[in-house]
Amino acid sequence: MALSRVCWARAALWGSAVTPGPYVTRKLQLARPRAGLAWGAPRLFDLPCRSSNLHLSPKADVKSLISYVVTKTKVINGKYHRFLGRHFPRFYVLYTIFMKGLQMFWADAKKARRIKTYMWKHNVKFHQLSYREMEHLRQFRRDVTKCLFLGIISIPPFANYLVFLLMYLFPRQLLIQHFWTPKQQIDFLDIYHALRKQSHPEILGYLERVIPLVSDAGLRWHMTELCTKKALSRAMLLTPYLPSFLLRHRLKTHTTVIHQLDKALAKLGIGHLTPQEVKSACYLRGLNSTHIAEERCRTWLGEWLQISCSLEEAELSLLLHNVVLLSINYTGSRR
Repeated sequence: MALSRVCWARAALWGSAVTPGPYVTRKLQLARPRAGLAWGAPRLFDLPCRSSNLHLSPKADVKSLISYVVTKTKVINGKYHRFLGRHFPRFYVLYTIFMKGLQMFWADAKKARRIKTYMWKHNVKFHQLSYREMEHLRQFRRDVTKCLFLGIISIPPFANYLVFLLMYLFPRQLLIQHFWTPKQQIDFLDIYHALRKQSHPEILGYLERVIPLVSDAGLRWHMTELCTKKALSRAMLLTPYLPSFLLRHRLKTHTTVIHQLDKALAKLGIGHLTPQEVKSACYLRGLNSTHIAEERCRTWLGEWLQISCSLEEAELSLLLHNVVLLSINYTGSRR
């Protein structure tokens, strides 16, 4: 009995060839699948990956994720645009103009920043820039001033909803040209030119009072002839609702900038300007160029430069009268 007990114990400890009973065999077979899950063959993700194609660097993962997000965003944006164009056509036109306006304004801001950085690094003054750089900074400053007003009135809580309503009702007064429709650009420029014409009687009245002080009879006759031509215009588009000393400062600054632009434009040459640049330059100097052909605008601009570039800094007040006299006596102007 003792010997048999020793043999059974050795078989249990060392895995003897002694065949266990049926009950033990059945129990081992039932327990084998569970044991196989715990200690059996390794799982698929425990195996080492031998394919190099499955190993991606973190940078490649980030690029693929960004590409996926950009693609999905473009698809969603396209569906959204088609939905607006199909169900809300009028709102879609305004939405498209607003988004394009934001893109153009952002591009203008980046270009203005590059110009200012160049000026700071190389110690360059405004009048030393090229014509296009000077014109870009001048127009961008005016646009930023208009946008700052919108930003200030939208500061109070829930005021942004009122701002959107005001922008829709008064686009000419509150929005810059980037956010105008093509029709609005023509109509609003005509309105601004009509406002310039309102100062015509006052400006010509001052000139008429100066006529008796002119000693030369020939010059006196030419002055009278200029004053009797009644095509209305205005000198500068500056707000009159400011103190007198601020108005004088703004008028002098604005005239000096135009004179500096004229010198840079004479150096560049009118022939290098695009049609839109020519029309914008003429409109800035008092001519309503929206209804005048490009070639006639170039001719008028050449006449302006001949007079402007011959003036010295002390004679810039004559440039203001030139804005009135040269523009109102142009026969090709409709308004």
